[in-house]
Amino acid sequence: MPDASFQTLSIVEVQRAVETELDRIAPVIDDLGRVFNDAGHELALVGGPVRDAMLGRRHNDLDFATSAHPDDTERLLQAWGDATWDMGRDFGTIGCRKGDWIVEVTTYRSEVYDVASRKPDVDFGDSLAGDLGRRDFTVNAMAVMVPGRVVEDPFGGVVDLAHRVLRTPGRPEDSFSDDPLRMMRAARFAAQLGFTVDPAVVAAMTAMADRIEIISAERVRDELVKLVCAPHPRLGLSLLVETGLAQRVLPELPALALERDEHHRHKDVYEHTLTVLEQAIDLEPRLGGEPDFVSRFAALMHDVGKPRTRTFVDDGTVTFHHHDVVGAKITRKRMKALKFSNDETAAVSKLVELHLRFHGYGNGEWTDSAVRRYVRDAGDQLERLHVLTRADCTTRNQRKADRLRRTYDGLEERIARLREQEELDSIRPDLDGNQIMEILEIGPGREVGLAYQHLLEVRMDDGPMSEEQARQALLAWWAGRVPSS
Repeated sequence: MPDASFQTLSIVEVQRAVETELDRIAPVIDDLGRVFNDAGHELALVGGPVRDAMLGRRHNDLDFATSAHPDDTERLLQAWGDATWDMGRDFGTIGCRKGDWIVEVTTYRSEVYDVASRKPDVDFGDSLAGDLGRRDFTVNAMAVMVPGRVVEDPFGGVVDLAHRVLRTPGRPEDSFSDDPLRMMRAARFAAQLGFTVDPAVVAAMTAMADRIEIISAERVRDELVKLVCAPHPRLGLSLLVETGLAQRVLPELPALALERDEHHRHKDVYEHTLTVLEQAIDLEPRLGGEPDFVSRFAALMHDVGKPRTRTFVDDGTVTFHHHDVVGAKITRKRMKALKFSNDETAAVSKLVELHLRFHGYGNGEWTDSAVRRYVRDAGDQLERLHVLTRADCTTRNQRKADRLRRTYDGLEERIARLREQEELDSIRPDLDGNQIMEILEIGPGREVGLAYQHLLEVRMDDGPMSEEQARQALLAWWAGRVPSS
């Protein structure tokens, strides 16, 4: 749930916050406002920067709307800024950098989706009011005209922001019909800002959930990443599940709400998963402190194999055998459908597949060989695996939780000790391919790979060896493979 920082604000507090932020960014907004005004064009600070100014949040990326068309905007920005770019020209947007500031200026516009289209038709508008009316939520439909700093709030965004509620400027059905991705943005803003969502908006999201299917996988993916990396992803994810949107963009999540048997012989997997996600977030300082999508998404997906593997045993217990392996396959398939990169997909699915590995070693009776294999299999995801494994403990039994924590502390200590003694993060055989061929008097081929793999297993079991020890191990293996003449 939102913390104390998400309390309701007074209108006076909102006004004071925006005045303070506008004073801070005055060198940019006032100067640029005069440039456009002198050229006969309107310019207004819009959207997220206005909302965040009212929340007392600072950033150096500023969005503006203007009556000027892109060619005029580009000409004015080229004369004013240090560098410009026009990658958003098709949508009326020209970008600019001036010092440490990043500015994007977009021509007043209106965009409407065709019922069967994945892309908006963009038409330039002729008024700020019309531009604001096409925006997603009232808290994003506010503007500050510059250089005069006149606040334009035709849809009551200031009041909604003060009460931390998300509403659409017009009927939510119309807004979501124009751009169905706004339904996911509602969930994302709930997670980012800690806002509640107006009941009419929730009702429209529920009724129109299937409309999200016309949106490209890439745009859905980008919103999902922003939601998962938000301060309170549970709020947004719960809204996606509640409205049926999750069933269409991430069906593995609502599937975790397994029907409970009458004797409650297994925990609520859906609630457990959200708790694991929150605990993984609490452990992110181990990864550098910034929101880590791979770690968070692995926490969200770690048990997605359970619905397919749940079995009721005769003795009254419930099992989920191999849900880690099944879950990794499901994760790869979903991330591929959402057009995630190969690297992200591999990292998340590896974590899902390995999340039970720690529990396969009982109460911590880890041999050096087991530690080496744990590190090797985790590879560059070891630190994230530490986070996921620790976060996966949601038991209310404090004694059990303490025991698991101490056991994992012991494993990390073992890894640290072995790292001091060995090159644990890059374990390789004590002989390379050339040495293997020289000793066995063979050329390149399958046998070299088999020999290399055998020496790697020996290295895992016995630790580092001298070259002579490795040579004897290789010859013994080779003798056992080649029958004597």
